[in-house]
Amino acid sequence: MTDLIIKNGKTVDGNLLSVAMEAGKIKAVSSELNGEADRIIDLKGDYYISAGWIDSHVHCDDDMPIYYDQPDEIGVTKGVTTIIDAGSTGADTIKAFYDHAKHAKTNVYALINISKTGIIAQNELADMEKVQQDAAIEAVTELPQFIVGLKARMSKTVVGDNGYKPLEVAKNLQSKLGDLPLMVHIGSNPPTLSEVLSRLDERDILTHCFNGKENGILDQETKTIKAQAIEAYKRGVRFDVGHGTDSFNFETARYAKQAYLKPHTISTDIYHKNRESGPVYDLATTMEKLLVTGYSLAEIIPMVTQNAAEQFNLSKKGHLRVGFDADITIFKTAEGSKKLVDSNGNEQTTQKLIQPICAIVGGNVYDNGYLSKI
Repeated sequence: MTDLIIKNGKTVDGNLLSVAMEAGKIKAVSSELNGEADRIIDLKGDYYISAGWIDSHVHCDDDMPIYYDQPDEIGVTKGVTTIIDAGSTGADTIKAFYDHAKHAKTNVYALINISKTGIIAQNELADMEKVQQDAAIEAVTELPQFIVGLKARMSKTVVGDNGYKPLEVAKNLQSKLGDLPLMVHIGSNPPTLSEVLSRLDERDILTHCFNGKENGILDQETKTIKAQAIEAYKRGVRFDVGHGTDSFNFETARYAKQAYLKPHTISTDIYHKNRESGPVYDLATTMEKLLVTGYSLAEIIPMVTQNAAEQFNLSKKGHLRVGFDADITIFKTAEGSKKLVDSNGNEQTTQKLIQPICAIVGGNVYDNGYLSKI
């Protein structure tokens, strides 16, 4: 018998959709399903249904000393079914992280830091002896189901005097590993934005794309998007929000939208401090910030579902399709007034709230008691 049917959910394009699940997979998808199941949840057209939300840049290894959290605190508790840790761990530490993460209710994947230590200190790429390609290749070979990409943090505080040298090593490592995407963090320079972007290829990811820093994509004097950012975007480099404590600015996001440069993925760069004290809090709040920047809900949802799944080769996630993983997010929008704060202390007020109600992972329902009220 079918395990679970979600009936009469709204899609972001205004249609009704019902989904049946069995043995952790989607069994049927239709505008109307009337079969029997162990459990049936009728959303009565009042709540949205989407493929499970994917937060593709988080930090959730609680063994790390700087950026850490519990996977489920930023995952299913927040309506997010899949999270991707973005380089907290390297070759020396990623196996222990995997052993911990596989027990989470939330799907957890990882980008391996090109430094073998991961982020045990802010300057993990200041010593090139820590960038050992053979060790990284061995880790990826051992954990292909867990490691879905590479991570290089390219800012002055991380690379020290090495400039763009770690990025060149990362690109060489990527060429040896086939189709693994590379996520690159941009911050203070050197290396400059131009030095980073000129070395990125199609499907590489520039995270923290909307930061308000001098080395970001916005020319702070002319208030225009820098030519090298537009050229990289047109070349196929993927832009990721990666909000974080210091890396999202409303003004940058608005000017980028005016220049038709939109993010491929929305992510939080969340860890316990910016979850508990802000300005990030959760993925839904970051999505609300894109709403007030001028994006529609129909534009936003693919950025946290199908785009993220495709980016990291999660071939059975990101869509509500028969045979795909039974990962679903149920959410609602509500009218209300909420103050949103970016990484530079600028405030915007949204009148439209995005409120996750339930995360379903592999057909298992995690609703924090909300569904009982429907």
